[in-house]
Amino acid sequence: MYPWGHNRRFNAFPNYCVKVFGQRLQKVAVDAGFTCPNRDGTLSTEGCLYCNNDAFNPSYCNPVLTITEQLKAGIDFLNVRYKKAHKYLPYFQAYTNTYKPVKELEKLYNEALNFPGVVGLIIGTRPDCLDDETAGLLADLSREYFILLEFGVESCNDAILKSINRGHTFKQSADALKICATLGIKAGIHLIFGLPGDTRENMLAQTDIISSLPLHSIKMHQFQVVKGTKMETLYQQQPEIFYNFSREEYIEFVIDFVERLNPAIVIDRFAGEMPPRYLAGPSIMADKTWGFIRNDQLIQMIEKRMQQRETWQGRLYS
Repeated sequence: MYPWGHNRRFNAFPNYCVKVFGQRLQKVAVDAGFTCPNRDGTLSTEGCLYCNNDAFNPSYCNPVLTITEQLKAGIDFLNVRYKKAHKYLPYFQAYTNTYKPVKELEKLYNEALNFPGVVGLIIGTRPDCLDDETAGLLADLSREYFILLEFGVESCNDAILKSINRGHTFKQSADALKICATLGIKAGIHLIFGLPGDTRENMLAQTDIISSLPLHSIKMHQFQVVKGTKMETLYQQQPEIFYNFSREEYIEFVIDFVERLNPAIVIDRFAGEMPPRYLAGPSIMADKTWGFIRNDQLIQMIEKRMQQRETWQGRLYS
């Protein structure tokens, strides 16, 4: 038995939910029609150079529909694909989901929270889009519900962030996480491995920084070149600047990363998944030899390899 209270070799989000809620939870993505300061001209009109929200937005997510209608459609869809759940976490996923006046946010969040079976929210946002009023609203909701605010940190390296037109610094990410910790808001981050110009050593060195932050959870993503993005053009022009993991290399890398990661941090994802039709470059999820795999299959491979290496999350953490 590991410190997180189950026998898996990492602090897995599904197991965390069972421990806290006594049962499995199902995330249900919703699209509330948000935009982003990196797209609407506040910071930029280009957006992050790798971003195409259509590549990961489920088919049932349609901002023309109400939150209630999307949740009903999403639950019906997911009940066919997965084992039926009885408790749900609406996931405000597309674009920047704190980027509206606080009264509008309160209305949207409460509509989701009032749906039958909903026990909390997951809200994806940017570290530069958390003002005092919004933080206060989320702190209030956190006293009654499970609220997880997910920040797109992507990298701890400001030069990398600038090169992908992210529009914020790592310090802004660290400051936003500290605000959440002060107010009792659970906070998670997204981190991308293999961004152009990055190195394996620099990516691995981020574990010390990440482990010192007041984090609830982490989602890891492998960098993927997505059709319809400016990164696709850059990949066609300069493929040599991209760090293309093979599937085997990626599995070894994330295990190296997890070995050094604070064991208190819940791991929500090891890799990103998108339909192959959106891919404009190599992907560990669409290997030429073994074909396309899903996230659950990759997790099985990672856990098997962790067992072979006789290692676990935090084994090398200090």
